[in-house]
Amino acid sequence: MWRLKQTKEKERGAAGVLVAVMMLVLIGAGAMAVDVGQIYAERAQLQNAADAGALSVAQQCHSAGGCSESQALAWAQTLAGPNSNDGATDVASVDLSVPNQVTVVTTTRSGTNAFLSKMFANALNAPPVTVGARATASFFPPGSGTGFPLALSNNCFNLTAASPTGQVQKISYKPGGTCTGPSGTQIPGGWGWLDQSAPCEAETQTGSNEIGSDPGNNPPTECQTILSGWKTTILGGGEVHVVFPVFDDATNQGQNGNFHIIGYATFKIWGWKFGNNGAYEFRNKASDPGMTPSLACPGGNDRCIIGQFVKFETINSTGGTPGTGSDLGTAEIRLIH
Repeated sequence: MWRLKQTKEKERGAAGVLVAVMMLVLIGAGAMAVDVGQIYAERAQLQNAADAGALSVAQQCHSAGGCSESQALAWAQTLAGPNSNDGATDVASVDLSVPNQVTVVTTTRSGTNAFLSKMFANALNAPPVTVGARATASFFPPGSGTGFPLALSNNCFNLTAASPTGQVQKISYKPGGTCTGPSGTQIPGGWGWLDQSAPCEAETQTGSNEIGSDPGNNPPTECQTILSGWKTTILGGGEVHVVFPVFDDATNQGQNGNFHIIGYATFKIWGWKFGNNGAYEFRNKASDPGMTPSLACPGGNDRCIIGQFVKFETINSTGGTPGTGSDLGTAEIRLIH
């Protein structure tokens, strides 16, 4: 009987040790699971900060016509914290070595108040954790795009690389305005309607391809909704910036006419007269706000668009691809990795 009693006591002691060991294993596994979750969450926040920083630097470098590494670092850091929920983000580096491209690397903020400074694994003497992320953004002239079905002549384009805005001007459909189409052009005027790929939309591309023209003095009827939206925005105190394809040559006539697209330029629209009444005309008379007799597009069959070319950065909006067309002040900014 004595031997049996001793054996049971020894077994109870072994079970206690086993439970204690298992508890340590379970606590360690739980701590690891929580810590890994924190690391993944922090990694996501750092990626948000890197993406925002890269896009911001690309936009501001293009807008300024170039930038230094110290400027880029400051711009990236300004957005790094606000674009991470915990606000604990540092910019480790900014790389401008590739032309028209910027890479931003973010990292966990160091110090006792950093997000990953209070890890459960610290109780197991695990080393400190540093998490990082990187993002690369590029800026380039669009090589193709989809937008409002109107092309402008490069004879009307007056925005130099150093100027953020051009003079306010009237671009007429027929010769006689402030600018006209290229010499010898058989499609008259400084602009022309394009064949539509969808209602009030045309697909265009720079290079050797020529985009068919849509004959007629008036715009497609499907454009009334877009023109009404432009009017509402301007009357509400906003600005309408439209990216237009720019052509350097126009051939043939009517439906057989073609425009050779060389690039894309952004036009800040003041007013227009694409037709008579309704959405087809807006602030095109000398008596309208901001208009002058030289800018006015009077009645009858006169057609014009009034405004100014502006330097502009657009983020993933043209729907096109990078190209080798002329840099006309408009840049497409994209995250590439």
